[in-house]
Amino acid sequence: MTTPRPLQSSGFLILSACLLLTLSFGYRSGFGLFVPPITEANGWSREVISLSLAIQNLVWGIVAVFAGGLADRFGNVRVIVAGAALYSGGMWLMAGVDSPWLLHSSAGLMVGAGIAGTAFGIVLPAMARAVPEERRQWALGVGTAAGSLGQFLVVPVAQSLIDAFGWIAALQVLSVTALAMALLAMPLAPYSGAGDNQGAGAQQSIREALGEALRHPSFLLLVGGFYVCGFQVAFVTAHMPAFLQDAGFDPRVGAWAVAIIGLCNVAGAFLSGILSGRFPKRWVLVVIYAVRALAVSAFMLIPMTLTSVLVFSAVLGLFWLATIPPTSGLVAVMFGTRYMALLYGVVFLSHQVGSFCGVWLGGVLYAQTGSYDLVWWLGALLALAAALVHLPIREEAVPRLQLARSV
Repeated sequence: MTTPRPLQSSGFLILSACLLLTLSFGYRSGFGLFVPPITEANGWSREVISLSLAIQNLVWGIVAVFAGGLADRFGNVRVIVAGAALYSGGMWLMAGVDSPWLLHSSAGLMVGAGIAGTAFGIVLPAMARAVPEERRQWALGVGTAAGSLGQFLVVPVAQSLIDAFGWIAALQVLSVTALAMALLAMPLAPYSGAGDNQGAGAQQSIREALGEALRHPSFLLLVGGFYVCGFQVAFVTAHMPAFLQDAGFDPRVGAWAVAIIGLCNVAGAFLSGILSGRFPKRWVLVVIYAVRALAVSAFMLIPMTLTSVLVFSAVLGLFWLATIPPTSGLVAVMFGTRYMALLYGVVFLSHQVGSFCGVWLGGVLYAQTGSYDLVWWLGALLALAAALVHLPIREEAVPRLQLARSV
């Protein structure tokens, strides 16, 4: 069984992991800024790029399952390096794109696979292994907050690059800097997953671990609830800038709205990690989804002003990625950390199916009705349903782990 390092000796690993997540999530959060310029440059409807971003989210989810299995088998570092290369290459090909198939291949397939190899599902398990169990939720909260910080830092920088040099040069700059993620992966090697043993979990095969999870009712409820998180987050990230621009706001307002969501979620994600270690994680999730439903409803009912946009962004930001610490924490509680990357990848696949639906449906309904309102209201209803879905979840280890710990 792997023994976690003392907190002070694992500090460099935590710092590198946080910087990696800052870049990975920051780049991904800025793609909505490219919707207007790419569509205008090519004379496309928003449905075209919405499909590309929807493909990106779906590929991210599908590849995350396989990436998680590879990380558990061969180590996180190799997966992250490959992911960084795909991420960088995909953004480079996006620059100057002039055909839908190239956009779907670059922004959709390549970037989606690149995100899967560098995002939370690959990095958070290494962070969870690097600290004692009582500090696990703290580490998951810090890692999630780092991703949110990337949304705050990178999105305004991307908008500034677009304003100063145009969207093509902006994508090229982001592409080159994305290679830094490969270097940041190196300190994760000691807790990368390869050869990690955890009592009874060490005797499980990947197939056995997957079968055990898919037969577990609470795991299936968690999978269903995370679909809603993906639907909301991806829709807002992809369409919020264009939605606000349609409402008459300057393009910079959309960039700053997304950035404020990321900034506020630095506090929200960290607090979620702390609260998930003190209170039942399912109740933390119930509150998060219920507040999201109320926030979206209020945003749609109150007259839209700059103040209402900023307040909504701040409130939504507090509960944005706050779902990740309790969701990933529940996976670790139920099944341990040996196959955490794989099993979180399965949960995350549901998240990304929701992301595909949110992004694609936003583009389709906008093309048909000229409005995003129906998707906003659908997201609010789904959030309310997700709050109810998490109530029956049982927060306890599977019998296999309970037996191993009692010996």
